[in-house]
Amino acid sequence: MMVVVTSYYKYEQFFWLCIVLLFGAFGVLGFSPYNFWPASIISLTVLLKIVLDSTYKQAVWYAFFWGIGFFGSGLQWIYISIDQFSNMCSCVNTALIVCFVLYLTLFPILFSALLTVIRLNTTIWYVAGVAPVLWLIIEYIRGYIFTGFPWLQFGYSQIDGPLKGIAPIFGVEGITFILVLISGLIAVSIKKAQLLLTVISLGILLFLWPLAWIQWYHVQPQRAVNVSLVQGNIDQHVKWDANYLEKIMKIYLDHTLPLIGKTKIVIWPESAIPGNEIDHNQVLTLLDHQLRQDQTNLITGIIGIRYIKNEYNYYNSIIVIGDSKPYKYPSDNRYDKHHLVLCSERFPFQRFFSPLLRLFNIPVPFMQKGYYFQPQLTVSFIKMTAVICYEIILGKQIRDNFKPDTDFLLTVANNAWFGNSIGPWQYFQMARMRALELGRPLLCSTNNGVTAIVNADGSVQAQLPQFNSTVLSATVIPTTGLTPYAKFGSWFFLGIITIYVILLLKFKNHILF
Repeated sequence: MMVVVTSYYKYEQFFWLCIVLLFGAFGVLGFSPYNFWPASIISLTVLLKIVLDSTYKQAVWYAFFWGIGFFGSGLQWIYISIDQFSNMCSCVNTALIVCFVLYLTLFPILFSALLTVIRLNTTIWYVAGVAPVLWLIIEYIRGYIFTGFPWLQFGYSQIDGPLKGIAPIFGVEGITFILVLISGLIAVSIKKAQLLLTVISLGILLFLWPLAWIQWYHVQPQRAVNVSLVQGNIDQHVKWDANYLEKIMKIYLDHTLPLIGKTKIVIWPESAIPGNEIDHNQVLTLLDHQLRQDQTNLITGIIGIRYIKNEYNYYNSIIVIGDSKPYKYPSDNRYDKHHLVLCSERFPFQRFFSPLLRLFNIPVPFMQKGYYFQPQLTVSFIKMTAVICYEIILGKQIRDNFKPDTDFLLTVANNAWFGNSIGPWQYFQMARMRALELGRPLLCSTNNGVTAIVNADGSVQAQLPQFNSTVLSATVIPTTGLTPYAKFGSWFFLGIITIYVILLLKFKNHILF
């Protein structure tokens, strides 16, 4: 009899671990390209309900399997960049991804472990109140430790959902807070079989929905400008091959030359010009002369290079040519990427590990960081707050460089690393959130998609299909005015959270459940 009971218990535990794993993966459906926003609430509710019912050890295991399902399914696209564009064997590539997912799983484990400790020393109602604060603290750590990886924050799932109106006030973190709070209330409602809490959680959702109708910015139609984004669709396998240099340049020039004199601003993606700025100085100077004659500006990604302290320093840069002032290397109207991608653009102790880095097909593995604060790009009297690729997910960095007179946000990227996967769509979803938070149109120029123009409310104005070599042209209207998030940053939200925590502590002993 004891053997039967033990076997039943083991199979029951295995069953629930599989359920948690599946609901972790289910949470990814809240993000692009699936855009089923309720999935975020459902996935979080299952995790919180399981934690409320578990011992400390069980909670850790459940969180581990939930994290495997969530991060494993949501970030499987990273394997493509390692497997297809490195010289390492598939077993090593798989091991790297497994280690990365295991690392990220530590954060939901930490959340569940701490929440279980709190639950064992207080009430379930108090746990539901503490959960969103604790979740944000853990997410903050994940966003900064080891240069940070704040990907797949649940708040992004609401870019087309009922809670999107929170973003211009509190940022994406504010949305995440509300999602965890709602999920916590539903989890307690299920555990206590009290429908009232579910009604309250739905009431919060409905009460905050009208915030999406508030327009925090003002459009300036008299300053509308014609913009063209060139999507080159260059295969990553040949992008840095010197034998393909002329062909790559021809693709971009063939798309661009017919636009000169017709479009005010032409934008090429990240490192569209293969090689460094010095090597292409003559071409840039000639193109600059032609552009200035027809009053067209070109913004392009390129490898910046500067000679400092007897050595060349390389930067992932954006430069502007065709401006009123003739281009001359090194021009001032530029942006140098600040937040470099770990183990791609930079590497800890990179000179020591240089033989290992040669396994990757990256022509300039040792990038230097640009300054955190940099001037805006000025293009045809339009001011842009610019970032490169990964930096678009760093809301604080973009907001810190944002100015009241900013007209557009700009991001250039090369998503060819990730093939036909969900990665570029998740990236684009986060880019749209930046436009919504700051109330400015966003120009998103990529090598092979998603290339698009985003309105100041986060909606998509125009978009190109992926994997086509073509041009997106549209008239973009600048906006003015400051959203609360643009004006106060995270301080406003931190103030609200502080008041929330004080109230929690004050009413800790006034137990409702």
